[in-house]
Amino acid sequence: MRTALLDLVTGARCPGCGRPGELPCVPCGRRLRGQVRRVVPTPTPPGLAPTYAAGEYDGLLRALVLGHKERHQFGLAALLGDLLADAVLGLCAARGVVPGRQLVLVPAPSQPASTRSRGHDPTRRLTRAAAHRLDARAAPLLGVRRVRDQGELDRAGRLANLEQAMWVRSGPAGRLERSVSRRGEAGVWLVVCDDVLTTGATAREAQRALRAAGWGVLGIATVAATRLRSGSVGVARGCTGTAPAASTDPTGRSLIDNSAVPLAKQSPTD
Repeated sequence: MRTALLDLVTGARCPGCGRPGELPCVPCGRRLRGQVRRVVPTPTPPGLAPTYAAGEYDGLLRALVLGHKERHQFGLAALLGDLLADAVLGLCAARGVVPGRQLVLVPAPSQPASTRSRGHDPTRRLTRAAAHRLDARAAPLLGVRRVRDQGELDRAGRLANLEQAMWVRSGPAGRLERSVSRRGEAGVWLVVCDDVLTTGATAREAQRALRAAGWGVLGIATVAATRLRSGSVGVARGCTGTAPAASTDPTGRSLIDNSAVPLAKQSPTD
């Protein structure tokens, strides 16, 4: 009766099965869980850290991401945050890391114009929700300069568009350093978080900016990953408990750390 009345008043229906009143209904929400996979964009941006997604950006999951992102359906943040947390747990299992307060989730930064237009920052909201679920920390360490809309560009254009576009913000980085110092921690694990992975350009630039400021990156975690028509995003069959081989940049230096990363000694200014 309650959901039928809600549907009569609001017209709300589960985008998965059409059941009135809930977004999504409990059974459809449950079907989204347990789908974490390692995803590998093809071609892969050089040195991209291991990347895990909670599901494919299609059907119900796509509808939920867009509902939260573009239609202000903030009630979806809890479920999507849980899915992002699942992806982080998949990454941690593969890298042999126990999640906790030494885990720091870093949201991929949104363009300021996009945040103003939407009236909120969806990735930051989901990252906070995932951190709460994991008893981890969320830190908006990254800033981004104005760039072209990534949706207008092909794979090569997306990488070029974001090249050197991000930096570590001194304010949040300083607060994180002080927090870690107060706790007497030797280091932290940084995980770049986003809602959707397409070509990996955003994740790779976020990883580069953090590393340039002296921070290491354990990996990337996203709510969803696209499967392009050309098959350019491959989805592994499952998460294993073994750590993948470290990627390297063109100089041969490892881009991925196998131990807790030390604190950055200095950060660029905002």
